[in-house]
Amino acid sequence: MTMTIEQVFETVEMGGAVARPVLAGGSGEASGFGGFLRSGQTLEVKAFTGASGDAGGYAVPREVDAKIDATLKSISPIRSIASVVKVGSSGYRKLVTTGGTPSGWAAETAARPGTDTPVFAEIAPPSGELYANPSASQAMLDDAAFDVEAWLAGEIATEFARAEGAAFVNGSGAGRPRGFLGQPISTAPDAARPFGTLQYLPSGAAGEFGGTSAGERLIDLVQSLRAPYRQGAVFVMNAGTVARLRKFKTNDGQFLWSPSLAAGQPATLLGYPVVEAEDMPDVGANSLSIAFGNFRAGYLIAEREETAILRDPYSNKPFVSFYATKRVGGCVSNSEAIKLMKFAAS
Repeated sequence: MTMTIEQVFETVEMGGAVARPVLAGGSGEASGFGGFLRSGQTLEVKAFTGASGDAGGYAVPREVDAKIDATLKSISPIRSIASVVKVGSSGYRKLVTTGGTPSGWAAETAARPGTDTPVFAEIAPPSGELYANPSASQAMLDDAAFDVEAWLAGEIATEFARAEGAAFVNGSGAGRPRGFLGQPISTAPDAARPFGTLQYLPSGAAGEFGGTSAGERLIDLVQSLRAPYRQGAVFVMNAGTVARLRKFKTNDGQFLWSPSLAAGQPATLLGYPVVEAEDMPDVGANSLSIAFGNFRAGYLIAEREETAILRDPYSNKPFVSFYATKRVGGCVSNSEAIKLMKFAAS
């Protein structure tokens, strides 16, 4: 007997049963679009990989986020040598003791009076929200050969690395991280310097190494950092300063610079690795062009683990925009662990 679709639904509503053949491998249960027509079963919706639906943003999938982090470390060198913590909000705080726990000596039977309590300082890294808003045409996204994940990761990583690399060095702390060159500076040693103020050593002349040789000035810079921090310490400077230092020799004709002898290992200066950060200033009058320290102990980066992505196909037709945001903060956490060289007479 032949029945129309209307007759089928009328039969179902009256309690009748309509037999229909089961396809090979099927269970006989309503599924797919047929299930939606017969029972109102909701169709499964596939979200765009790495982006959200129209109403909001999803976190970036683990695969894409891993690519972004790996690229950031290669472009933003301060991230690779600093201490990085994952936080759940912008209200991250860290306590630092500034003087240790005082102690005293006493004879075997002498009284033990109370000692002073440790002094704490609270570190609250200033944070801001990094954002990137790259776009692609709908025609490009429709091309099956186009790798959306690779493009998205590369575009966001490059923009984020450029912005955060500059902030970790020179950031003002207003709506962004505070860079270590944005801290107050002084020539006072550790015991006499306020917490949060970095010590600098003058080079002896404006824009040059004055008086003694460059090697002696650099040795003074290294020895100004206390021994516990020298384990894991590095030099940080830009490529122009590296080119200048690579030409310096000792009195017996030996270069101060030691090139790397193995792939993946940094070159060394006076036995310490050299990290090139292009956001460090060029050598000039009163410039802070060389930093030396244990950045793992001295600089703190606080960031949210997820990068949020919002897919916007409406605002700029025929382009689809990918609005990405990531909250990042940073500041000096131990002002005794980083030293600077100022190219000035004093």
